[in-house]
Amino acid sequence: MKVNTQAVNFNANPQLLEFIQKRMDKLEMYYDKVIQSEVYLKVEKSSNKLNKIFEAKINVPGDCLVVKKQCKSFEEGADIAVASLERQLKKRKEKLKEKFKNIS
Repeated sequence: MKVNTQAVNFNANPQLLEFIQKRMDKLEMYYDKVIQSEVYLKVEKSSNKLNKIFEAKINVPGDCLVVKKQCKSFEEGADIAVASLERQLKKRKEKLKEKFKNIS
């Protein structure tokens, strides 16, 4: 899956981009009809240690799933966001199965 990653107000290092790509690729195991995925990385200027914002947007047929997490590091944010997206994709897949099961 092609992941469009945008780092706002900083340059993301290649290791971080590769880490995010690997995490997002795991989502295809749960739902193979992902059209597009976008990731936004932002650093908030504050004294708070939770100043890294990881936002992921996934387009699937007929819907758009968005997850936004604020953590100490982008890696932690990616892990939490991908886990949340996994749950959403599984739930969506189950709903679709039920819908088609009731039709036939």
